[in-house]
Amino acid sequence: MKAAADVSTDTKIWKEREVQERDEKKVWSEIKLAIEELSLGSNEGDFSTLAFLGLSNLLLQVLDKIGPTMAVLRLDIQRNIERLEENNASDPSKHPTLTGIVEKEVREGTARKAESCARAILWLTRSMDFSLALLEILEKDPELSLQQVVEEAYNSTLKPWHGWISSAAFKIALKLIPERKIFTSFLMGKGQDYSMLKDEIHKLVPLLRPLLDEIHCLMKKFRLDRLKST
Repeated sequence: MKAAADVSTDTKIWKEREVQERDEKKVWSEIKLAIEELSLGSNEGDFSTLAFLGLSNLLLQVLDKIGPTMAVLRLDIQRNIERLEENNASDPSKHPTLTGIVEKEVREGTARKAESCARAILWLTRSMDFSLALLEILEKDPELSLQQVVEEAYNSTLKPWHGWISSAAFKIALKLIPERKIFTSFLMGKGQDYSMLKDEIHKLVPLLRPLLDEIHCLMKKFRLDRLKST
């Protein structure tokens, strides 16, 4: 009876701690959540599909804080996330990593098709390039307006791969970018100040950059790295 009571007590304590941790994370910033996701997501040099999807969803939340001006980019990201989610739901254990997904489509000759998961991974990675560049520029140059920060990040990451339609849509969106202070206040978690936000950006960059570089190397290996949009 005593042993059973001890197990019951341990289970109760474990559940209480789980609820407490979940409540604490509700006030975390998206950047802090991304740092945790990256810390847990690696798998012997590869990266799990689920962890990548988690990061992609956090990316959506960051773009939402810029406002409706990022609607076109947000829609593209959402579609690519849904494509990977559908693929993962069909057989989660078959291709648990990004490398497995790309290699399968290359073997089948479908990697370059418009609706391929390889393309979804490529564009989600490029969108993370954009978000990371945005955060780095935001942190390094406090004198720039948010419009200037977004434009500089776009020019160095997404613009080389966008056709004239996408580029034209982005130019229109730039005119509606909110003030820098509004965006940075939205990025902060509950109880944070700007110095804490900067510290989180400093922690995120060395964790996320190697992952993005690794995925770009994967795409280059299969000659998928030069694919463009319209």
